[in-house]
Amino acid sequence: MNTQLVIDYLSALSRNNNREWYHANKEEYKRAAAEFETLLQALILEIGKFDSSVLCNNPKDLTFKMVRDTRFSHDKSPYNPAFRAHISQKGKLPVPVGYYLMIKPGNQSFLGGGLFADMFKDATAMVRDYLAKNGSEWETILHQPDFEKYFTVQGTALKNVPAGYEKGHPQADYLKFKSWYLEYPLNDEEVKNAELFLAKAVELFQIMKPFNDYLNKALADFQMPTR
Repeated sequence: MNTQLVIDYLSALSRNNNREWYHANKEEYKRAAAEFETLLQALILEIGKFDSSVLCNNPKDLTFKMVRDTRFSHDKSPYNPAFRAHISQKGKLPVPVGYYLMIKPGNQSFLGGGLFADMFKDATAMVRDYLAKNGSEWETILHQPDFEKYFTVQGTALKNVPAGYEKGHPQADYLKFKSWYLEYPLNDEEVKNAELFLAKAVELFQIMKPFNDYLNKALADFQMPTR
């Protein structure tokens, strides 16, 4: 579990973000990817101690591709120099929500959780409906001391409370959200120390678990759209 090797490879890719360099250094990519998967396996086992639903996962199935879709972007760099993964009961699908991590050099790494998917209007509606009826449970989760120490709920939001909900609702500000997620930033030095990184990730993922559980109760009947 050599996270130093992972950061070093990604740093080199960010400096040489072109197909020629990537293919010429494919063996280095494979070694870095293998180390990332070793980290994921360790995370799965540790998270499994407080959330057994993730133990069914294979690390290879949790990672996201580096190749970027540049069709509508001014940035034509072909790769995103980052290793990313989502660990949940159903792997890397956005629902059910789970535990997200991104390792990206330049102090851009972070640990995350919750619902990132603005594009799923049904998911947004389900969370809003559940939140409107279960606001006190939400507030209890958000005001736990450890949660407040590390996290603030983030997400794109409307300017006004959406139609169908009380403007004066105690959780009106959160009803405006389209997504509800958490992020904890990490610098490169924190990531390079594999043991400390693993310990910090497990600690934070355990703190965010009640938040994820709440969203997953709201999303119990959600069906991923068919392509």
